[in-house]
Amino acid sequence: MATDAKTEKRALRAEIRQRRRSHGELLLSEHAEHLSHHLRELVVAHGATRISCYLSGEFEPSTRPFLNWASDAGITVLLPVTREDGLLDWVVSDGESEHPHELGFPEAIGELLGPIALGDADLLIVPAASIDLEGYRMGWGRGYYDRTLGSMADRPPVFAVVFDDELVGVVPREVHDERVDGVVTPSGITRF
Repeated sequence: MATDAKTEKRALRAEIRQRRRSHGELLLSEHAEHLSHHLRELVVAHGATRISCYLSGEFEPSTRPFLNWASDAGITVLLPVTREDGLLDWVVSDGESEHPHELGFPEAIGELLGPIALGDADLLIVPAASIDLEGYRMGWGRGYYDRTLGSMADRPPVFAVVFDDELVGVVPREVHDERVDGVVTPSGITRF
């Protein structure tokens, strides 16, 4: 069964990558504006002053306008830095310091705070390839976020960010896959 799920995930990820690459610049810009609005609403609704987020890549739903707003609003933003052991370290965003990771996504540069830095966060905003209607998250296959979320005994609310067509009925699941509390798309916020 796990092998079938792995194969299904691989195929679905390839389909999502292709679909994301076909989005035009105008559409991506409109999506970024709507996503930023909904992410701001989410932060305000949770009264969050310390959050985690991620630096979006070229074809991902853009978190950049939201991160600019958070910085201007005085919200502390923790950004992930990958580790060789498969966990994530965190750095406080300065809004500028980043470099391209060898896997192709942007990664923040700064003083590493370690995995436990998330313990003080009020809200976690995570990337995803797809989310299903039960809140199961399918990531990009490296397991960084599943390990991170799975290791947190008392975690704050977790919301994934995807495009509207990536919120689906069911995603292929494996035993290690973690659920999220909600999803943010250009159309709005869905809580599970």
